Amino acid sequence: MRSLSAIALALIPVAAQAQSLACSAPDRIAVPRLEQPKRGEPVRNPKTTGYLLSMSWSPQHCANARNPRDARDRFQCSGEGGRFGWVLHGLWPETDTPGYPQWCRPAKIVPRPVLKKHMCMTPSAQLLQHEWAKHGTCMSPNPAAYFRSAEILFRAVRFPDMKKLAAEPQTAGSIRRAFAEVNRGVAPSMIAVSLDRKGWLSEVRLCLGARMKPARCKPFQSGVGDNRQVRIKPMPAS
Repeated sequence: MRSLSAIALALIPVAAQAQSLACSAPDRIAVPRLEQPKRGEPVRNPKTTGYLLSMSWSPQHCANARNPRDARDRFQCSGEGGRFGWVLHGLWPETDTPGYPQWCRPAKIVPRPVLKKHMCMTPSAQLLQHEWAKHGTCMSPNPAAYFRSAEILFRAVRFPDMKKLAAEPQTAGSIRRAFAEVNRGVAPSMIAVSLDRKGWLSEVRLCLGARMKPARCKPFQSGVGDNRQVRIKPMPAS
C-alpha cells in the first residue's frame, strides 16, 4: 500500500505553489496538552472514502479570537510569528455520510521537531495536536507522515488575490470561482465555503476523493450556498 505522502506527491502539478507566508518558526514550543474526545463525542472508524483539506483565513480567525495573545493564538495572531493569510486547519478523512472517522487511535503528544516543522503551516501547537488526535490517527499511525501529507497538499494550493476580493462585494459562488480559476483541475463544485456567524469568510475547503484527487463536494460538505453574501477581513497592514 502506498504511503499517504506518496499519494499526495503523485497528485501535485509541477507548477503548483502555495501562498508564501512571512513566518519564522519559534525556537521554543510549549508542549501541547493531550487531546481526547469530549464527553459524548463518539469514536468512529468507518471506511474512508475521501478527504477534506480545510484552510482557514487567518485574519478572520484572529479577529474572532477571544485573546489574540493567549497561548493558543499568540504565535498566529500577535505578530510575533509573522503575518499569516491562509493557513491549514487540517486534513480530514471523510465518508459518504456526515459520520466521518474521528479519534481512531489513542494519540500521544506530537514530537516537538514535527510541531516546529509545521508551525508555519498550522500556527498553533495545540491545534496541530488536536488535528493529529481527532483526524490524523484515522489516517496513519505516524504523526510525521500525516502532517507531511497535509503539507504536500496544502503547499500545492494556489490562492486568489485576497486583497482584491476583500475590496469588492463577494458571494460564496464568487469565492468558489476565484479558487477554481487559479487551481488547475479544480471546479467550483469542488470548493466548500464556510462563514462565521456574522457572514465573514472563515474557511475554504477543498474536497478530495479516495486517492486525494479534487472531487465534487458532497451536499453535506459544501457549506453555504452560492448566493450567500460574503464579507472578507483584509490582511492587516504590515
